[in-house]
Amino acid sequence: MAELRGFVMAAAAAVMVVVAVVSVAPRGAEAKTTIEPCSGSDSCTALLGYTLYADMKVSEVAALFAADPAALLAANALDFGAPGAAHRILPMGLFVRVPTRCSCADGVRKSVSVHYAARPADTLATVADVVFAGLASADQIRNENGLTSTDPDAPLDAGQKLAIPLPCVCFNSSDNNLPAVYLSYVVQVGDTVPAIAASYETTVTDVMNVNAMGSPVAAPGDILAIPLPACASTFPKSASDHGLIVANGTYALTASNCVQCSCGPDSLNLYCTSTSLSGSCPSMQCPNSNVMLGNVSTHPTSAGCNVSTCNYGGFVNGTITASLNAGLQPRCPAPHQFPALTEPPTILSHDSTYLPPLSAPGPAEAGGVMPEPGSPGPGSPVQAGPFTLPKVSTANGPAGSVSAASLMDRPLQILPVLVSCLAFYSQL
Repeated sequence: MAELRGFVMAAAAAVMVVVAVVSVAPRGAEAKTTIEPCSGSDSCTALLGYTLYADMKVSEVAALFAADPAALLAANALDFGAPGAAHRILPMGLFVRVPTRCSCADGVRKSVSVHYAARPADTLATVADVVFAGLASADQIRNENGLTSTDPDAPLDAGQKLAIPLPCVCFNSSDNNLPAVYLSYVVQVGDTVPAIAASYETTVTDVMNVNAMGSPVAAPGDILAIPLPACASTFPKSASDHGLIVANGTYALTASNCVQCSCGPDSLNLYCTSTSLSGSCPSMQCPNSNVMLGNVSTHPTSAGCNVSTCNYGGFVNGTITASLNAGLQPRCPAPHQFPALTEPPTILSHDSTYLPPLSAPGPAEAGGVMPEPGSPGPGSPVQAGPFTLPKVSTANGPAGSVSAASLMDRPLQILPVLVSCLAFYSQL
């Protein structure tokens, strides 16, 4: 019996050591971010991969990143025209693509338009790791704001304004000489580079080249630039939406939300048409014709098909420009296929990797209430099915993905059993 008691005590001590290592290892890791040197004042369209830390309204997520709610929905092929779409509540753990402008600041590419007002109990660590889901580090936020405190866990003053530098790259909005928009992706526990590449329909070699990696290995917390196939515009430099680029399978809004431009799924040609999001949009009719913006008029003839198309040409000096293109084609084109729009999700199937942060602040609005650990966020919806946008799923990912979640959780599952056994045998 003494030998058995000794074995149990040794096993319990060993598990305690494992739990201690697991709990502190992620904090000591040094994350890496892809840096693109630059000069001048040009910018490009980029995407930030963001995982919601709580149930949040679409408008709250948009406000956190200084983005337009409709543009946020459009970038994720969610129904941006649905009534009340900006007030829909998205579930904690949902991964979304946030559109941003990637500027040249301090000689490198980064997004510098986001500002955050600290709330009670906020620290640099929670703002970086929880609120912004690892897109910025505590050190980066400290340096950007000239703060002197080196303790990332020191409480911030409530209401303190912070500029949040966020990672992005342009690389001339191209990849292998093809149009591309770049997504900043925070590597999660269990991710592998092959799984990430497969998830975004690119190659390991391409991901390595873009991120200047010496080997196909990325650590949790690293931020990789992922090239997404896209449709590029040819609007003149005089247009305010010059350089507009749209990731395949999604939409972008322009011209004061009067015009929607989509990419795919049938081709990587930008296709722009009118929207009904704004009630003050001007006429969308092409000059000297009855064809409306984005519409195609066809007339079959014995020699082929006469095709007339009203094409969007950019937003110039507050005016929507459009031109009529007419020509003879061998046959009439099929109706244009738009990327499928889905309803904003309300429920997410959480896997063991995406547990609610124990110290997560409340929703991104002034006076938000801090939720209880593990409790659903405010206004938790009760309908719709499980949903997640394209990203790496460490539990059910593509071939090559590896999840460390079960290994991380196992010591925590075994520990109570061993402690109970220890207590039982200590009484014998």
